[in-house]
Amino acid sequence: MTDTSPPADASERAFFGRRKGKRLRGLQEQRLSDLLPRLRVDPPADGRPLDPATLFPGLARGPSEVWLEIGFGGGEHLAAQAAAHPEIGIIGAEPFVNGVAKLLRAVDERALRNVRIRDEDVSPLLAALPDASLARVYLLYPDPWPKRRQRKRRFVSDESLAEIARVLRPGGLFRFASDIDDYVGWTLVRTARCPHLRWTARTAADWTQPYPGWPGTRYEAKAIAAGRRPTYLEFARVAPG
Repeated sequence: MTDTSPPADASERAFFGRRKGKRLRGLQEQRLSDLLPRLRVDPPADGRPLDPATLFPGLARGPSEVWLEIGFGGGEHLAAQAAAHPEIGIIGAEPFVNGVAKLLRAVDERALRNVRIRDEDVSPLLAALPDASLARVYLLYPDPWPKRRQRKRRFVSDESLAEIARVLRPGGLFRFASDIDDYVGWTLVRTARCPHLRWTARTAADWTQPYPGWPGTRYEAKAIAAGRRPTYLEFARVAPG
């Protein structure tokens, strides 16, 4: 989960806080300067759509599908998914430099060829993606912005959900996990207003049990240790009528 301390000049709508935490060590700095530029994803400067399938030249046949993880924190989930699904291209968006450094270590040490990184605000990237271009979008343990005056900074909004639905292919999945009950309720209210997303749960176990193949994250472990129970929501993209 991205650090929630807002910088002095943050936009009211900015959904992330500090950009950098503890001082990085030598090898971390080296990966940021050498490896990150080779993996970085930026929207085209000329405003053209960005075909995500073209971002993974290391996959000889191209990715079988592309996933996006928004706010990957320390990258544990993303790296685990990339290792388990080498045929799938995964884009991770995370503005917190220390989190990016942790993911770069996993990419380097595990030779992951199917990872690309957006180390800035994800919103311009979402806007640049074509309709129905992604198979999954993850938003795991996002900053809760718990104070009432901060809630406008939560990533989940009617506008962001509309964008997520737009870039998901029919049947594609949006997965949201949080240990903050208020944010879970906030998300359910807003997804219920989104005509293009359908909550897939049929029983209580569907939102109290992790997703299949779930590797867990360090933040989740801390939340459970503190007595907070995570909730795992999944929504499917409704096919156009």
